[in-house]
Amino acid sequence: MESGFPAAVFTLLGELPKETWCGSDLYNLEGFWYASSLLPAIMAARSNFRANDCDVFLTSSMKTGTTWLKAIIPTIMNPVGRTNDDGHDPLLKHHPNELMPSLEVQLFKENPNPDLSDMPCPRLFRTHVPYHMLPETVKNSACKIVYITRDPKDTFVSLWHFFNSLVTAVGNDPWPMNEAFESFCRGVHVFGPFHDHVLGYWKESIKRPEKILFLRYEDMKKDPKEQLRKLACFLGRPFEKEEEVDKVLWRCSLERLKHLEVNQRGVDPWLGFDYKFYFRRGSVGDWKNNITDEMKEKLDRVTATKFEGSGLEFGH
Repeated sequence: MESGFPAAVFTLLGELPKETWCGSDLYNLEGFWYASSLLPAIMAARSNFRANDCDVFLTSSMKTGTTWLKAIIPTIMNPVGRTNDDGHDPLLKHHPNELMPSLEVQLFKENPNPDLSDMPCPRLFRTHVPYHMLPETVKNSACKIVYITRDPKDTFVSLWHFFNSLVTAVGNDPWPMNEAFESFCRGVHVFGPFHDHVLGYWKESIKRPEKILFLRYEDMKKDPKEQLRKLACFLGRPFEKEEEVDKVLWRCSLERLKHLEVNQRGVDPWLGFDYKFYFRRGSVGDWKNNITDEMKEKLDRVTATKFEGSGLEFGH
């Protein structure tokens, strides 16, 4: 155990509800499920992180288009990102994970109170925690939050493929889809329940649209230029020319990212995952190629029940 974390954090694990998911134990804290390896860091970040007004946070449930945004946001914030200076493109040598470090996976993983004072402004961060688990200074400062979500059917399929890639890469048997699907519908998955996660940020974005920009992956794919302009304005970095929009879209296209050498051969030093596992199809409606009509109807019913009265909808 990491000696820097209070012993009470690890004692708490023995008191929390626990379920097995994809061969690992998840623990339920305040209504959401977390991996034991990340829970101490999540709790430390919640207590100790101090936000600056210049900070930008990318928040999401898992597998909702986050990797794409991890490339787009730093490129928008970097003046070089919208120019023709391809030689100094950080994406050539860095996986998007490195450009927006994670509170729970990187920054607070080994130290409950890291010194982040040397990070230049604007500081770019990401996290998968639900809204209520964010540090209070993130909620109460003038920093910006960008939330990205996706049709739950595509989210489930992407999540299943991602973790299946990981378990089979080390020689384990594939994770049965039916088992994974039933867990997802019950809300038992890492950083789940998915629907509650989405609703937390959705409701807050309605109250404070100047604070939280709520994006749908489907809208990003359907009209990327318009969504990019909206994102850039929200971040205080509006585009001056149409060519700048085109340049950022080209730099951050999933097809380009997928074929960059760093993403084909690199390994995430914090998780031990091959970077290539972060890039699959990135398409809308891929659930049609993976789940049955009965599964589709069941998850649609769950979604309709969960989102009823919220004003939030996803195309089916």
